[in-house]
Amino acid sequence: MNFELSVEQKMVQKAAREFASKEIAPVVAEDDKNHRFQREIIQKMGELDFFGCVIPEEYGGSNLGFLAHTLIVEEIGKASGALRIPFNCLAFGPALTLVNWGTEEQKQKYIPGLVSGETIGCFAMTEPDAGTDIAAISTRAVRDGDSYVLNGTKTWATYASVADVILLFASTNPEAKGEGLSVFIVDAKTPGITTTAFDKMGTHSAPTGEIFFDDCRIPADALIGPENNGFKICMSTLNNTRLTTAAGAVGMAQACIDESIKYCNERSQFGQLIGKFQANQHKIADMVIATEGARMLLYKAAWQKDQGKINPLETSIAKAAAADAAVLASGYAMQILGAYGYSTEYPVERFYREAKLYQIVEGSSNILRTIIASNVLDMKQAKR
Repeated sequence: MNFELSVEQKMVQKAAREFASKEIAPVVAEDDKNHRFQREIIQKMGELDFFGCVIPEEYGGSNLGFLAHTLIVEEIGKASGALRIPFNCLAFGPALTLVNWGTEEQKQKYIPGLVSGETIGCFAMTEPDAGTDIAAISTRAVRDGDSYVLNGTKTWATYASVADVILLFASTNPEAKGEGLSVFIVDAKTPGITTTAFDKMGTHSAPTGEIFFDDCRIPADALIGPENNGFKICMSTLNNTRLTTAAGAVGMAQACIDESIKYCNERSQFGQLIGKFQANQHKIADMVIATEGARMLLYKAAWQKDQGKINPLETSIAKAAAADAAVLASGYAMQILGAYGYSTEYPVERFYREAKLYQIVEGSSNILRTIIASNVLDMKQAKR
């Protein structure tokens, strides 16, 4: 096994690290405090082709691969959990789903804008009564001539209020439940669509809310793939978006380690640096063990995808491990910094608020453990 990154991969990693340091770090605290969404930063990331690693060149991407994408997201995730999100809402949500399932017309129309950051995407799957159980989706898409009419509610949709396009999962055959789902690419400005915004514990600069469809009429060619093929597309999409989420979690865990080490080497108590106390040393060690383990699982899953392997099991393992590492590291960082960790003077309080999200989104840690256990017990393949 070769653990060495290629020259290209090192270059994109370095570019992302420098961008995070120069463009994100100076504003992330104020953006979080003021709930400020900065479309301009997303566009700058698009200009650097951060969203194009898994997108073919003919649609504006660089085709550098999943591992390159992972390296970029990890660096951005160190600086901001909120600015990790567009890698799913633009690249791995709508754009990659269209690469894999869309028509040529859909690809040409939407993917270049998503890759460049000019178009903001939104991933609309969750409903008030349908989270992990996507077969319970009740939003309806009814065929009417050369159109579909949409009715229903989506919730916890990041970028709901600022999106230009929506990747929508809706039921076209309610009697068939999961086998009756379909996927659409929808113009967010279509009449009949309204949105609200939620207040949240973290990721304040990434607006999240509900989307309401009230007799919203969209063209029939908005359908992605065959009708009633939505469950398969959803599982394929989640197998990719979980990788991006895991990369952000690893980045956040590393940021917690970095802040803890810095504080341990600056703060003195009882006549010595607090890094010399074994209790803090063991916390640092546990953070490093968890983060390095998650990073290796993450890179393995990304590498497998670059080899063309469909790997929901390995991706689920990586995402679960990375989410747990982020929560562990943020909690230990808070303990090491003490009252200063609780203060907004340091980024640790923001990391602490944002880390928990990684155990919830793109498949909760509970459902991922069910997937992993079911697979290794040979009860069923990891399909969710």
